[in-house]
Amino acid sequence: MFSPVLAIAFLGGVLPALLWLFFWLLEDRCDPEPKRYIILTFIAGGLAIFPVYYLELFMQQVLASSTPHPLLLLGLHVSTPLVLFSWAIIEELAKFAAAYFIALRSAVFDEPLDAVIYLVTAALGFSAIENTLFLMGPLSQGDALRTVVTGDLRFIGATLLHTLSSATIGVALAFAFYKSVAARWFAAAAGVILAVVLHTLFNFFILGTSSGATFWIFLLIWCGIVAALLLVERVKLPARDYC
Repeated sequence: MFSPVLAIAFLGGVLPALLWLFFWLLEDRCDPEPKRYIILTFIAGGLAIFPVYYLELFMQQVLASSTPHPLLLLGLHVSTPLVLFSWAIIEELAKFAAAYFIALRSAVFDEPLDAVIYLVTAALGFSAIENTLFLMGPLSQGDALRTVVTGDLRFIGATLLHTLSSATIGVALAFAFYKSVAARWFAAAAGVILAVVLHTLFNFFILGTSSGATFWIFLLIWCGIVAALLLVERVKLPARDYC
């Protein structure tokens, strides 16, 4: 049965993610990836939200203390920083797995920049469905103002966080592209660890902070995105003469 709330939430979650995806794909316009792999990676990233939900619920039940803190994520209440850390691990591994099993282990992964493109694509797919679930709450309650505010914050903050953390892994893989298989796996592991740290710190500091502190956290994320884009330009240097 058609649900207007679900349709609006889906559009509100997916369209901003597609806008960001279009921006990142411009970085690869000289030698674009096959559209079917981009689409499949985006879908795989989105579908990853469902096993992630149950894994995060399980980890919350295992690790949560008796004193809850009010950070809402997919209807769950965080109880300890350890829970935040476990959730960051789950989400970063899920996004990496989506990109890896669809594209990074196939022949389409044939240049360093591809690692960044596919990991960011998976992250934006994940973010699209996560944002949809966040928007359904206020929409189902008829709270238009909170829907707009939630959408803006997700667009500026959490979507960029997912993009930045996955781009971090992609950049690490890109710089190790011409090295041995062992070196590439080491780079992937290092990238995942850094992504998990970034993700955990974001969730921890956004918890219970004032609006002023939230602004500075979002500003730092934007600075991280700029740094990631500069590194992407460095990754693209060897191929620039052929563009």
